[in-house]
Amino acid sequence: MTHSPGTRRNFPPRDPSMPDSRETPQDSRQDSSLGATQENLGTSSLTDGHTLSKESPSQVLDLSSPEKAKDAQPNSPEEALWTTRADGRVRLRIDPSCPQQSSYTVHQMFYEALDKYGHLHALGFKRQGSWEHVSYSQYYLLARKAAKGFLKLGLEPAHSVAILGFNSPEWFFSAVGTVFAGGIVTGIYTTSTPEACQYIAHDCRANVIVVDTQKQLEKILKIWKNLPHLKAVVTYREPPPERIANVHTMEEFMELGDQVPEADLDTIINAQQPNQCCVLVYTSGTTGSPKGVMLSQDNITWTARYGSQAGDIQPAEVQQEVVVSYLPLSHVAAQIYDLWTGLQWGAQVCFAEPDALKGSLVDTLREVQPTSHMGVPRVWEKIMERIQEVAAQSGFIRRKMLLWAMSVTLEQNLTCLGSDLKPFTARLADYLVLAKVRQALGFAKCEKSFYGAAPMTADTQHFFLGLNIRLYSGYGLSETSGPHFMSSPRNYRLYSSGKVVPGCQAKLVNQDAEGTGEICLWGRTVFMGYLNMEDKTREAIDADGWLHTGDVGRLDADGFLYITGRLKELIITAGGENVPPMPIEEAVKTELPIVSCAMLIGDQRKFLSMLLTLKCTLDPDTSDPTDNLTEQVVEFCQRVGSNATTVSDIVGKKDQAVYQAIEEGIQRVNRNAAARPHHIQKWAILQRDFSISGGELGPTMKLKRLTVLEKYKDVIDSFYQEQKK
Repeated sequence: MTHSPGTRRNFPPRDPSMPDSRETPQDSRQDSSLGATQENLGTSSLTDGHTLSKESPSQVLDLSSPEKAKDAQPNSPEEALWTTRADGRVRLRIDPSCPQQSSYTVHQMFYEALDKYGHLHALGFKRQGSWEHVSYSQYYLLARKAAKGFLKLGLEPAHSVAILGFNSPEWFFSAVGTVFAGGIVTGIYTTSTPEACQYIAHDCRANVIVVDTQKQLEKILKIWKNLPHLKAVVTYREPPPERIANVHTMEEFMELGDQVPEADLDTIINAQQPNQCCVLVYTSGTTGSPKGVMLSQDNITWTARYGSQAGDIQPAEVQQEVVVSYLPLSHVAAQIYDLWTGLQWGAQVCFAEPDALKGSLVDTLREVQPTSHMGVPRVWEKIMERIQEVAAQSGFIRRKMLLWAMSVTLEQNLTCLGSDLKPFTARLADYLVLAKVRQALGFAKCEKSFYGAAPMTADTQHFFLGLNIRLYSGYGLSETSGPHFMSSPRNYRLYSSGKVVPGCQAKLVNQDAEGTGEICLWGRTVFMGYLNMEDKTREAIDADGWLHTGDVGRLDADGFLYITGRLKELIITAGGENVPPMPIEEAVKTELPIVSCAMLIGDQRKFLSMLLTLKCTLDPDTSDPTDNLTEQVVEFCQRVGSNATTVSDIVGKKDQAVYQAIEEGIQRVNRNAAARPHHIQKWAILQRDFSISGGELGPTMKLKRLTVLEKYKDVIDSFYQEQKK
């Protein structure tokens, strides 16, 4: 029920060390920038200033109390550990050793944050060249308005709102509003084809799709006739050039919500339970059709709290974390890290430009100065390559200074990983050189740098250690709501994925003589099940509720996890030899820093072969690989006696100097191989580096091995046909 301004409900106790979040912000221009005039925001204005500012944060707190939902008991005896129904409920995997880890809903999480952080900046975004901000109080109001808008458009319980757009405030409050309204948030990668969009929108029964550009809108208009549940589309960033039935701008959509009483929304919010589905994350489909991973409200709120604590993310009472949001929010890692963890701890999330991965990310990092940052390995590699290119073009003394500073620092970090005491030379190197490099990258205030979603080469980790940037790895899947293992300043071991998050469990099954086995996981992070896929769910979750990941790894004596590969990627040669490809591929990339991608071949074959691509510059408009070699590769070519500057120079002319250098590198890898069947006997350089547009990489830059095998079948077959002659 709603209350008049003169009455108020009890709400969670306020931290006395924080300013009172129920005070109206002093500077409405700063804190209600999403409520600025339409002239100020262009086509992305969400509502007008009057609408946003007429309710103070104290009234926000009166809108919906979480007390009723708090009393609910999510676990009923009849509930199973998994379900494949969007409206299903599951039994929570509560660890008896962590009884204090109570369950709560997304609204409860936001409501508690509102009392502590209501006055703080929640979202930062750039409009017409200047940064503007939204406070947590206004964020909550926008989410409620969006929730009522979705209800007005006909969002049904356990149906989805699909979001197809780049990271933005609109993405965030549409997602939170969907959950408030009893729906399910489903992100769709912006790179998806119309057919891929159709598959997901149909499978998740999307009632509404939110898109950011005309290009994305056209995809949906093309497939709408095949989506029986779709009732409306909402656009932001780029309005449609002409009026289309059931297509609304964000401004129109937010106004629609005014027709829904607050009490109706409160009734829906108060009926929600932690063990119901609120997020769908679709797997990238590297091994078949995408699967809809159902995450419960408890999966989200528990992981946002305890997964982030394991990564040493700070609450705003201690230090407000500042993060830059740029990775696809349809991927579980970015969504947990940017959206849900931010809500839990009162972080300030600043949105990068849509062309972030085409070059503008560093500009945003420099302006925002994040305190923590996450990137997939390919992003860190691109930063490394950019630094190497700048260094190569620098003067002799500058280049020598950088190499000296990195060498001293890397040695110190490798020999004294656990020590904060630095010798004079290391401190001098940092002061004179490395601090300036970090400043130029936007990492001057960054205390925690994370990576995940794919393995990272030792070469890349060493490079950043040389800059005094430790890269903390996490391990998890969409099926574990993101992190199940985490590294942090307190739990760090080079090349490991950290330790299990407290309250979670892990075990290895079918271990070999070295203690390597399949990683199995149990805990509050484990998903509800695959939507409408009972067989796949039964394959993934055993009778005791353990998730079988299909990943292979080992645990050391202190509980640190090391990933060694995937069961499905394991190569079994014609001679019956089991060969995990990842260690050999990483060894080649370390031995030959000019190699961008290396893929081992040999399943049911008589010997191993390998496909290689070279590091190239990217097209600034499309981010597709060009024919031009990077500065680092050109330098390598010159050192071995080649004048090549393009891939065509090397592949088209079979550049003898480069081919000889690569062959020598492959032989060095072979000499360190576990056994002769692990030797690479043949290899080829491909004409073009792997890319998302080429189909060889998924949206998170993960290698799609089956696609590569099919696409380069002729090249692969040639390795083995010659053997028959």
